[in-house]
Amino acid sequence: MIWNTMMGTSILSIPWGIKQAGFTTGMCVIMLMGILTLYCCYRVVKSRSMISSVDTSTWEYPDVCRYYFGSFGQWSSLLFSLVSLIGAMIVYWVLMSNFLFNTGRFIFNFIHHINDTDAVLSTNDSNPVICPSAGSGDHPNNGSMIFYANDTGLEQFEKWWNKSKTVPFYLIGLLLPLLNFKSPSFFSKFNILGTVSVLYLIFLVTFKAIHLGFHLEFHWLMQTEYFVPEIRFQFPQLTGVLTLAFFIHNCIITLLKNNKNQENNVRDLSIAYMLVTLTYLYIGVLVFASFPSPPLTKDCIEQNFLDNFPSSDILSFIARIFLLFQMMTVYPLLGYLARVQLLGHVFGDVYPSIFHVLTLNLIIVGAGVIMACFYPNIGGIIRYSGAACGLAFVFIYPSLIYMISLRQEDRLTWPKLIFHIFIIILGLANLIVQFFM
Repeated sequence: MIWNTMMGTSILSIPWGIKQAGFTTGMCVIMLMGILTLYCCYRVVKSRSMISSVDTSTWEYPDVCRYYFGSFGQWSSLLFSLVSLIGAMIVYWVLMSNFLFNTGRFIFNFIHHINDTDAVLSTNDSNPVICPSAGSGDHPNNGSMIFYANDTGLEQFEKWWNKSKTVPFYLIGLLLPLLNFKSPSFFSKFNILGTVSVLYLIFLVTFKAIHLGFHLEFHWLMQTEYFVPEIRFQFPQLTGVLTLAFFIHNCIITLLKNNKNQENNVRDLSIAYMLVTLTYLYIGVLVFASFPSPPLTKDCIEQNFLDNFPSSDILSFIARIFLLFQMMTVYPLLGYLARVQLLGHVFGDVYPSIFHVLTLNLIIVGAGVIMACFYPNIGGIIRYSGAACGLAFVFIYPSLIYMISLRQEDRLTWPKLIFHIFIIILGLANLIVQFFM
């Protein structure tokens, strides 16, 4: 259950993160961030047991923060929790726009027998891989492709079916009504789609890697155009992505309450983090290593690695359909959680009126549409929101609470103090460096 909850949209950006960090550095960073976030999550799980004067059996983590930091802890934990939720909803909107656009283009191209690999830099084989951002720097191509300028029907399709100008607005009609439901119980029945989607992505990546083979050039003593660096100075971009990829700290206490054998919580948490780390390594390394260079360079790996497969690719089309339907069922759940946390704390009622709920939902949807139109870079959105919410829930709160509890019991030693201050400094550095990369 922890593995299924933690595996989210970040998995699509892991290959891009490895490209930004360098091959060997990327693998090391994934493992180190997995260990660090696991330890901080362990501290969250143990935080309630450090309080002996009060019955904490029904407490959630914000209650622990309120106990140690008062109203500041309660409201700051709420703020950072909302950052993670709304950040995830923005990423979902960008990805849903992407998947809906590519699904519509697949259907149009199939009907009109159009080969969409002719318009972009790509490999010429039975399993084509494309480089949609070729010539545009690090920013992914957020427009649609014009194949035949004199084709009136195609021009009309490109006009009304554009990834950044029209499709994000079409989603409003589909999803805004769903956000206003009082109960999300209907959508929670589709949680199994998350597991199915991840398993299908593993199958897709494995299948593509078998057919494409590995393409790695580690020539240090001779110049080559397709050299794969072991380390790159953009590696903090991967740490930002991984902070959100390994983020479950705000709800881990709730999840583990359902464990029949509470004494196995730490063991189960460790196994879950190991499985998540192995999944990220498997997806990231296989996509990066099998990316066909030559003729393409590894710099062509997109922030959403599915964008490196043309819309005419059947297996990628199925993956996009899976993910689109899954995200359309999870998105209202995220909106409900945001509503519960914000309106429940401010007004004491999760549904004070349709006006309050509609206003909140319009703000959230508007943020998603704006980002999908003007900044459709999921890697950037994930690393900024991940570093921001991770600063509080992953690095600062668990370490501070542990140090305070040890100090109250006169068990705080210098090694423990230095180690947990170092964790807090890492969290601060992780956030600050994102704005300079």
